Amino acid sequence: MRIDRQQSFSGTTASDIDAAALQAYLAQHVEGLSGPLTLVRFKGGQSNPTYKLSTPAWSYVLRRKPFGKLLPSAHAIERECRVTEALARAGFPVARPLHLCADDSIIGAAFYVMEHAEGRVFWDPHAPGLPGPERAALFDSLNATIAQLHTLDPEALGLGGYGKPQGYVARQIKRWSEQYRASETETIPEMDRLIAWLPGVCPADSGAAIVHGDFRLDNCIIDPTEPRVIAVLDWELSTLGDPLADFTYHLMQWFMPVSETGAGVGSLLGHERDPGVPAIEDYIADYCRRTGRSSIPDLPVYMAYNFFRLAAILQGILGRVRDGTAANAEAAAMARQVRPLAETAWSFAQRAGA
Repeated sequence: MRIDRQQSFSGTTASDIDAAALQAYLAQHVEGLSGPLTLVRFKGGQSNPTYKLSTPAWSYVLRRKPFGKLLPSAHAIERECRVTEALARAGFPVARPLHLCADDSIIGAAFYVMEHAEGRVFWDPHAPGLPGPERAALFDSLNATIAQLHTLDPEALGLGGYGKPQGYVARQIKRWSEQYRASETETIPEMDRLIAWLPGVCPADSGAAIVHGDFRLDNCIIDPTEPRVIAVLDWELSTLGDPLADFTYHLMQWFMPVSETGAGVGSLLGHERDPGVPAIEDYIADYCRRTGRSSIPDLPVYMAYNFFRLAAILQGILGRVRDGTAANAEAAAMARQVRPLAETAWSFAQRAGA
């Protein structure tokens, strides 16, 4: 059965948080918040469950860690809160955090509350329903947004210690190899080959920047009427690292295996000729112009690494299905993309000489 991504991941469902306990706590910690408080959970989001909080005066968003057993270093909402606080001060489009609660006893897990950015979410990367000129402007806004992120000075934002940019890709390969092994549910030969091959072909560091780690259209809120990014969401994987690793992750949408069920991550395959969808070569050139680069060397290696990394991330979702902590009803269907992602990663590895 095929999933309609826009219908499946848009909108809200019932909350599983004690609204009374949350209201009593937030009334003491978020200025101006007073009840009655109502909660609904957003359908989208695989990692950290996210909720809309409504009061008579304002709306807010709450993001929490999953309940139950968690993988080491995963679901780092504390980091999300820290980086978005700094980015908001710099004028970068994010939802400004208002309060972080590390006390599990309030709702059963650590959480933070942020402003609610009212806008649109496109769950398919070709932004269905937009006319060609608006789609082109939306892609240009995405390109400008990630380029802006990569040209910010972490030190100036107070984020100099937010990560260790040197050797970022090598550490990511090690981390996601370990996370994949911790969540592994079946043997995928391509993943075994990639785990063995990738450490020996890491590109040299291309610089040190704030990297989002999961930058794509469905992690952005788009202005209600204009084709413009007004908030970038889901900063759990952010750190300091190689900006080209981050940008080439964003490029995966042009090559993403199409899911038969519509789950997984959306793809531009089959939509490359839609009005307003830029050719990947032009999109890369725009990013390079905005960031002062001449080109992206080692592109096939970066793509192999990124498809491997996403396969490992989705395998983590499958591991949470196994452990009973997955946040979304479509998680099992999404995780079936692990093998196609691994196969795509290995095809790029072969282009790079593996």
